[in-house]
Amino acid sequence: MGRSRRTLPEELLLLALDPTTGTTAQPQSLDLGLAGAQLVELALAGRIAPDGDRIAVVAPRPTGDPTLDCALELLRRRGAPVRAVNWIGGPRLGLRQTYLSHLERCGMVHAVAGQMCGVLPTTRYQATDNEISREIKARLDSAIRTGVPPDPRTAALAALAHAVGLGKHLYPGNEGRSSRSRLRDLIRHDPMGGLVAHAVMDVQNGVAAQPRRSPAPVGRQAAPGVRPAPEPARGVPMQPRRGPMARAVAH
Repeated sequence: MGRSRRTLPEELLLLALDPTTGTTAQPQSLDLGLAGAQLVELALAGRIAPDGDRIAVVAPRPTGDPTLDCALELLRRRGAPVRAVNWIGGPRLGLRQTYLSHLERCGMVHAVAGQMCGVLPTTRYQATDNEISREIKARLDSAIRTGVPPDPRTAALAALAHAVGLGKHLYPGNEGRSSRSRLRDLIRHDPMGGLVAHAVMDVQNGVAAQPRRSPAPVGRQAAPGVRPAPEPARGVPMQPRRGPMARAVAH
């Protein structure tokens, strides 16, 4: 993989970076989104592929990107396909900082040292060229405005941006409501991006990573005292799946 093109984790991070404050929007969910964006980037590179709700390595050769290759090697060591929700929900300490440092080395951001409460050292990151972030967002704007099916990379970026809660950052206020809705709906244009985005939201909502049960064959009765699980609604646009803990988690 050449370095002439920005990866999805880099683009997602640049979208989340506030040009005024130098901080990232939705920092907790953004870490999940970056792990998910790595999966989509590896899929676009032909290294992994979806297998139901799991991720399977199909070509373990390196991509040339050290951070992506680290993730690919960890997936390969699992031996068997891993559920996307388990992978994204795993520990990802330092992933956001890794990408911020990479963007700094590439000259796309620069670090600004500061202090919190006059004591604690802090670091903010300012984009060196806001045109890059504007170009990335313009791709989303075009897909939202025209209704033309976007390329898989843009569709996946839209799905991830929605999943981590960047919709209100990118399209704030009541005037941005329709754009946020269309951003969510772009999920249908990329199956891998949709799988990963749903996994990101499931982790945020505390949904246990349980495989979906197939409907019982016609004529087979459920076990006594067991209520059959309701069939999920079809054709419903991207919405967070609710689990037992969802009521305790603000979405």
